[in-house]
Amino acid sequence: MKINKFCLLFIGLILGFVSCKKEDDGFDVVEIEVRDRDEQQAADMDSLDKYLKAHYYNKSAFVGNSNPKIADLIITKITDEVISSDADSLLINAVGQPKTTVYEDTDYEYFILTLNQGGGTAPTFADDIRFIYEGFTLDDAVFDSALLPVVSDLAPGIPNKSLISGWGKAMPFFNTSESYIIKNDGTVDYVNPGVGVLFLPSGLAYFYQSRTGIPAYSPICFKFELYQTFQNDHDGDGIPSYLEDLNKNGELLSADFTTADDDTDGDSLPNYLDDDDDGDGVPTIDEDINGDGDPTNDIGKNGIANYLDPEETASK
Repeated sequence: MKINKFCLLFIGLILGFVSCKKEDDGFDVVEIEVRDRDEQQAADMDSLDKYLKAHYYNKSAFVGNSNPKIADLIITKITDEVISSDADSLLINAVGQPKTTVYEDTDYEYFILTLNQGGGTAPTFADDIRFIYEGFTLDDAVFDSALLPVVSDLAPGIPNKSLISGWGKAMPFFNTSESYIIKNDGTVDYVNPGVGVLFLPSGLAYFYQSRTGIPAYSPICFKFELYQTFQNDHDGDGIPSYLEDLNKNGELLSADFTTADDDTDGDSLPNYLDDDDDGDGVPTIDEDINGDGDPTNDIGKNGIANYLDPEETASK
């Protein structure tokens, strides 16, 4: 779809604009070395390991608490004067083994502290989520927060909505709230949400880019409460975006938003943003020949779904 292709191009242009400053505009050009991802991951894991071994949390506040809040969480640094007597409250013990994923051809590890699993359903890596959060660095400095619920996209490349890749990796491990209550004043209470803390290496965050309060190559952390999830079909072609991950690697787009991970027709537009996935001139949604609302189960003579086969041009 031309509009979606323009959006993808626009994303790339914006990234180029914000990351570069021209010398003839009177700015000094600051070149940031793009480090090897494997080497940086090793350095980040060392930093995260040291942080987790040097901090503990108030675990007792969450024992038997079926509806915890991130406001209840207190993370304390161990000093000569402050020592935790409960080994289970040490973050390094509480997070357990790191989660693993492959991103940008790099083996990544990251940590999750689960404070509450949540009683609802788990989002996919391509869905919208409604949540609150607080982001902080390994220096325990808060760099961002949303204390009222916001909606963001776990899929990449959506202007003003997409989150860093670490969220899409981690959120499927949690469930949303099991229910909610609308109070007389119009505010909403979410019952039994997913609550936790993410400890992310820079490669699953901003990597070489810096942000206000976040230097380049910084591991970062997020407290969060996960309330709701909404299934995305970004291109409106009748196929949920998470199912457009044809190679099932959990990726839809490269880290710099320039390479489509799943691009059936080779038009540089990823399938989840392309309303004609095989480029045959027939919109994917019209290749749902049996009319059941699911183009993925309409199989053609070549043994593959019509919407992925440019030789199949039948339309409903």
